[in-house]
Amino acid sequence: MSAARRVVAITGAGGTLGAALSQQFAGESETDVVLSDISTPLLDATVAGLGKPRGGVETSLADVSDVAEVEAFVALAVERFGRLDVLISNAGVLAPNGRIHNLATEDWERAFRVNVLGAVNGIRAAVPIMRAQQSGSIILTASVAGLTAWSHAAPYCATKAAVIQLAKVAAVEYARDGIRVNCVCPGTFLSGIHEDLPQEAIDAIATKHPLGLGAASDLVGAYSYLAGDASRWTTGSAIVVDGGYAAL
Repeated sequence: MSAARRVVAITGAGGTLGAALSQQFAGESETDVVLSDISTPLLDATVAGLGKPRGGVETSLADVSDVAEVEAFVALAVERFGRLDVLISNAGVLAPNGRIHNLATEDWERAFRVNVLGAVNGIRAAVPIMRAQQSGSIILTASVAGLTAWSHAAPYCATKAAVIQLAKVAAVEYARDGIRVNCVCPGTFLSGIHEDLPQEAIDAIATKHPLGLGAASDLVGAYSYLAGDASRWTTGSAIVVDGGYAAL
């Protein structure tokens, strides 16, 4: 970490979790943030929700499945703030509900392009900068779905399991470069994707979480830990924050 300031870059900053993470890090003293999303309106809404950031804020549109766009996003962080201390690869997509034989090839390809290749591209873009610094923390957003089996959600489960394994391999590959790589595995938390669900469906999901459904704010502590010096001896880990879902 920089002795004076640190720079945190977040992809998927326009989503519910991305916005919560942006607020957390933008509100910290001596932290500058660089935020990206594929949607201009969502990214603008996140920035508007930051209030009065305590550090610098830069934004960039980026499709994480395009390595050139991710590299440009990371380059913006270095150009504007001189370094990159933390990359949070948070962009992700769900796939249509359906049993494996009913899902189209395009459903699988989109899930792998965004969820897996998006994380790979983040690592590819951040590693050269962090190697030169001999320090850095990369945090991937996985899911408890990568550790358990969700019926009718095979592409999501498979890609999130791949993200967990990717974090482990990257952690081993880059430890000697001073780079830590971890992931967070959220359970179900209320977000925009639940807006059209009937209350009965939400209640049914809640019963599978002993502590009930969470909120994006319940997850930011795990990311803050992995981004900070308190986790200096933590790498290759998958931190589960799921209200007890995986314990059942």
